[in-house]
Amino acid sequence: MDALLLQVLNGIDKGSAYALIALGLTLIFGTLGVVNFAHGALFMIGAFCAVTMQRILTLSYEVVDPTRTDFLGQPLKVAVPYVEKFLGESAGAAIIDWAVPISILLAVPFMIFIGFAMERGLIKHFYKRPHADQILVTFGLAIVLQEVVKYFYGANPIPTPAPDAFAGSFDFGAMLGMEAGNIIYPYWRMVYFFFALAIIGAVFGFLQFTTFGMVVRAGMADRETVGLLGIDIDRRFTIMFAIAAVVAGVAGVMYAPINSPNYHMGMDFLVLSFVVVVVGGMGSLPGAVAAGFLLGILESFASMAAVVEFLPGINQIIIYLVAIIILLTRPRGLMGRKGVMED
Repeated sequence: MDALLLQVLNGIDKGSAYALIALGLTLIFGTLGVVNFAHGALFMIGAFCAVTMQRILTLSYEVVDPTRTDFLGQPLKVAVPYVEKFLGESAGAAIIDWAVPISILLAVPFMIFIGFAMERGLIKHFYKRPHADQILVTFGLAIVLQEVVKYFYGANPIPTPAPDAFAGSFDFGAMLGMEAGNIIYPYWRMVYFFFALAIIGAVFGFLQFTTFGMVVRAGMADRETVGLLGIDIDRRFTIMFAIAAVVAGVAGVMYAPINSPNYHMGMDFLVLSFVVVVVGGMGSLPGAVAAGFLLGILESFASMAAVVEFLPGINQIIIYLVAIIILLTRPRGLMGRKGVMED
């Protein structure tokens, strides 16, 4: 029981990332009808927003500390972050410590800008083009974006620590009355899970309970009829593209302490997240979220030592095997709508 619960917990953090990226992919496909293979790059850009904020907050100047000396006995020069100079040592240190959550303040406007620029500058020219053309151009854009990030940040992963308050682990098993020490789980992974639930809930609430969201859902069901009512549905869909970019970006920001940002992380998540979208059902938001968590947990179970010993390499292909089985039995995915990508 302990081992099963631990694998579920290990699966929900990666499942949360899959669900958030797949949610954005489905929002774009459901509104604009575009298969956006650059969406993983938005996740990667979000992670590097955390890196950028950390570097900005740790910009320093050197001062001589007479209380400390080097091996020659000379006063030692120490780096003092500017934020500590302007806000005080304790306040500055706290802000640096919370650099990752604070990065959301940078990521949200930047991802809105990126989303609008992508949609207006490139994506809109491919609305009526075949899906193969959309995949090729967005995949090419993803490669360009990751090479730009590689040029400015290098090819190596960049450690981005979580705040000290969430840096350790807690005994999840003891909380449930089980034997202590059997289920140890990192605080930040649990934070990421609840953060993902909050973002998913906010998106569904926005679409379900606001006038803007109702118009968008109507446009997803019948774009032409909504347009005939005099509603500028194209502008709303452009805004939804920006919202999808923000969802991917903040997902990347909060994932940075779990997986050190690197230039190819977006591509790593994109392929799996696209499989999640297909399994959940093209155009189905609940399907994308459900499939994201389901496949994340299945991947975790497939990574167990006993399973890998019995079926070597199964952890690398389990998601694709599940996708094949589901698509053979339910060609539209778990919650796919009739007529979506069937032409």
